[in-house]
Amino acid sequence: MSEKKPYYITTAIAYTSGKPHIGNTYEIVLTDAIARFKRNQGFDVRFQTGTDEHGQKIEEKAKAAGVTPKQFVDGVAAEIKRIWDLMNVSYDKFIRTTDEDHMAQVQKIFKKLYEQGDIYKGHYEGLYCTPCESFWTPSQLKDGKCPDCGREVKPAKEEAYFFRMNKYADRLMQYYDEHPEFITPVSRKNEMVNNFLKPGLQDLCVSRTSFKWGIPVDFDDKHVVYVWLDALSNYITGLGYDADGNSGELFRKYWPADVHVIGKDIIRFHTVYWPIFLMALGLPLPKRVFGHPWLLMDGSKMSKSRGNVIYADELVSVFGVDAVRYFVLNDMPFDNDGNITWELMTDRVNADLANNLGNLVSRTAAMSAKYFGGVMRDAKAAAGPDAELREKAVSLYAKVAARMDEFKISDALDEIFSFLRRCNKYIDETAPWLLAKDEGKKDRLATVLYNLSESIMIAASLLEPFMPETAHKIARQMNCPLRAYDSLDKFGLIADGTKVNDETEKLFARQNYKDVEAKYEQMHAETAKAEKPAPAKNTHEPEYPAEITIDDFAKVKMQIAQVIACEKVEKSDKLLKSTVKIGNETRTVVSGIAKYYSPEEMVGKKVVMITNLKPAKLRGIVSEGMILCAEDAEGNLKLIAPEADIADGSGIF
Repeated sequence: MSEKKPYYITTAIAYTSGKPHIGNTYEIVLTDAIARFKRNQGFDVRFQTGTDEHGQKIEEKAKAAGVTPKQFVDGVAAEIKRIWDLMNVSYDKFIRTTDEDHMAQVQKIFKKLYEQGDIYKGHYEGLYCTPCESFWTPSQLKDGKCPDCGREVKPAKEEAYFFRMNKYADRLMQYYDEHPEFITPVSRKNEMVNNFLKPGLQDLCVSRTSFKWGIPVDFDDKHVVYVWLDALSNYITGLGYDADGNSGELFRKYWPADVHVIGKDIIRFHTVYWPIFLMALGLPLPKRVFGHPWLLMDGSKMSKSRGNVIYADELVSVFGVDAVRYFVLNDMPFDNDGNITWELMTDRVNADLANNLGNLVSRTAAMSAKYFGGVMRDAKAAAGPDAELREKAVSLYAKVAARMDEFKISDALDEIFSFLRRCNKYIDETAPWLLAKDEGKKDRLATVLYNLSESIMIAASLLEPFMPETAHKIARQMNCPLRAYDSLDKFGLIADGTKVNDETEKLFARQNYKDVEAKYEQMHAETAKAEKPAPAKNTHEPEYPAEITIDDFAKVKMQIAQVIACEKVEKSDKLLKSTVKIGNETRTVVSGIAKYYSPEEMVGKKVVMITNLKPAKLRGIVSEGMILCAEDAEGNLKLIAPEADIADGSGIF
């Protein structure tokens, strides 16, 4: 037997500033699906994840909580690990940047780069974003704010060590050219080249003195190693890399990484800074960096301050682990942001999991039990539809594997569920209940049920990386082992006489959205009660900058608009679609106010509207502005309206 080929896959390490929401959790589930699929293909997989635990933001949060930074990150890291374990993630290593062996190696790396002249001491004066822990020049800001998170930046000046980035820029560009697959999708590569490499790389600040919560620079202890040199190094320290040249067996076996799976918002750090650090260390670069898109909540980026956050454990308590895994993997396109709401989740569970997958398995097992006492056999009584079903079954693995090789996980799942729909169609074509009425067609009935059972086992084996618990439930129901992937091109492996399990286990129950809505509202109410916010504080209020200028305010165009038509958005209890008149112009606006206003109440109202907001698509409807509301401490909304009648189109100053 040949030795398995190593495959090293990592996630970005999660920042320990708080509990991860479902958008953060998507990445670990995505990476787990890839890792499981590769294991099933016969690779020797090493899957690493973990937590990023240093920095000024952590120091400030710990102080506000009245605990030490280490106590703070211990609590958050435990919560992150709990969520990862809840989602049935099969990681091999959970690294923390407060691990002693990691910190010791980061100190060695820093010293090595300093001694060889790649790091030098200087002074930094620039604009600093605390949440992102990034320095920016005025030209890099977007509308005067941090280009990454959109928050305020503050002037900062301090002594710091810097890395000579431009020294390696040409080598990095050459690597891009020689390895076109390095950055996936290719659109991310174009962004790095045009926005960072071509304009010229600035030297990177790699130490700080304005806070203490970090790995000390051992030869200059008033400095701590700055976030990215610390955090990015986890990919090699977690394998036993030693900067002194005594790296362990794991490092020699698994490095370079086959793929770093990260969010698109940190692509620069992984495709510019990290490769340059590795070049300076004389190490090979990772083979690929996959920058996945974001999972949005009803079209908006999730943010606790906006009150639009969903957590994985909330979803699991209602739908179950595999349903949540399926949704985030299925509804995230390869190169575009995905969208999640409780309603969409309910619809997906009902249509795909209960109706398509669950119904197929339960019908097949029930008919086998009813007509043959649960015993499966192929009576070789083939007919018209059989050949097509069998061909689709034995070709399914190749289609799924091709999609997985491209990291198009949603497309891979679609191949499987398209095949499951074909199996359900096969039931309609063959009508087993009619065959059962004719004793002379009993062999044909046996073959039909055998074909279905065999198809189900092929599909279940391919579903295991995405929905592991469900795949094993199906295997128990059919009393058959999941298949090795090198056997999925064969049809007819269920031994004649195999008996389905008498005890049926329902895979997925249909959900009523009203019940789901009641459950999550109860959860949110319990969470709010546990947190005990001060009565006067509006918990839905976003974080605002301390002050803005008149120029900032002048960028927002507000006008009076009159609602001339309004209707509920299909399959949404929250959204109204309003047609508004603004002077001589008519627009469509989608607003989350259906709980507070009926469509009939809206018609004829004059409202205040932001009219130069970038259009956004919500539930397939392009919304061309925002109707303004006031919100009280309980989250109740009231429209903002002019005191007296005034013509629509009037400006607000």
